[in-house]
Amino acid sequence: MQTSFTLAQLADPGIATANEILRKCVHCGFCTATCPTYVLLGDERDSPRGRIYLIKQMLEGDQAATEETVRHVDRCLSCLSCMTTCPSSVHYMHLVDHARAHIEKTYQRPLADRLLRGLLAWLLPSPKLFRLSLMGAKLARPFRFLLPGRLKAMVTMAPKSLPAMDAAIERAQVFPAQGERRMRVALMTGCAQKVLDPEINAATIRLLTRHGCDVVIAEGAGCCGALTHHMGQEHDSHAKAKANIAAWHREYEGEGLDAVVINASGCGTTVKDYGFMLRSDPAWADKAATIAALAKDVTEVLAKLDLTPQGEAQGLSVAYHSACSLQHGQKITALPKQLLVKAGFEVRDVPEAHLCCGSAGTYNLLQPELAMQLRARKARNIAGTGAQMVAAGNIGCLVQIAGGLHAEGGHAMPVLHTVQLLDWATGGPKPSGL
Repeated sequence: MQTSFTLAQLADPGIATANEILRKCVHCGFCTATCPTYVLLGDERDSPRGRIYLIKQMLEGDQAATEETVRHVDRCLSCLSCMTTCPSSVHYMHLVDHARAHIEKTYQRPLADRLLRGLLAWLLPSPKLFRLSLMGAKLARPFRFLLPGRLKAMVTMAPKSLPAMDAAIERAQVFPAQGERRMRVALMTGCAQKVLDPEINAATIRLLTRHGCDVVIAEGAGCCGALTHHMGQEHDSHAKAKANIAAWHREYEGEGLDAVVINASGCGTTVKDYGFMLRSDPAWADKAATIAALAKDVTEVLAKLDLTPQGEAQGLSVAYHSACSLQHGQKITALPKQLLVKAGFEVRDVPEAHLCCGSAGTYNLLQPELAMQLRARKARNIAGTGAQMVAAGNIGCLVQIAGGLHAEGGHAMPVLHTVQLLDWATGGPKPSGL
């Protein structure tokens, strides 16, 4: 693709990167076949190629974002399926992230949209506030039919009950390895996940310590920043990234770290990109690159630990849902399935596995109609496998799929994190979801 940025524009590192990405696009259209929104809507502007044209026009002209551009960029899930398909290696993720930051700076959203986005950015990264909001949603559930569209969707999606917070793993501490220590890792405990399903972190700690890892919960680490990053709120997302980098780098320089373990793949994709996010900040660039290199999905670490199955899983069938952030963002596809098979499960692939379930961070809250269509499609595909349970590696997918299966009449099918099943299969307790 030809571009015509001025030299003055190219002096901006963000524009220079966007220019390199745009020039790689050859208009082939392979991305359209795997883009969920194009599959649903059939509108070229809701395909990666169409969005690339809109973004190019906006950035090249140094223009304020228009309502049309915002509408179609907002509809992008950032599932990154297009990046898996693209034969030209167009880094769409970095391009759309830059476009969202430009939109945030130049476009005045309607008041209701600004308020909703501000509310989500305030609530979701804070476990305490998020928990309170879910309790409030539970009280509002009987009156949800009186609420406007997106608020109604939010209340409807809120869980009917919440598990108790696991206070034992909330504070900064070190969980020592059982037996000989093989690795020392930091665990990112996250924000929304510890509210929605604290058992995931508990299972991760048990699994890692049982197989020889010291697990560090670092003082000062918190939300990865993905939520506000994908809203274009760079100042907030970079501040959250720096807090995590500082917390983990202290441990790295102290007693050392072999990895920063992340069990929510949406967060993992962002943490692995910290080096790029802060590349132009001389005070943070080197530390960010170090932490990004240490960041590992939990399955990447487990693959090195030679898990010891106890026979609990023998013959049980699992439909494995590959989260977009794992398969497209981190290019981890076979590894989780291999670990489940080694643990004794029979793993069944889900048809249309490349298509997003519709969760995509806050997408199901901001674009509920499209998200519900994708959820229903995913639920039907999963139910069609005939498996006894579902496994996935991202909390957003777990909640979205569970809701979809319930809506499709398959609510008896448990939906669990991969580590919960691996923990049980190697000597841990049976997950409560089973």
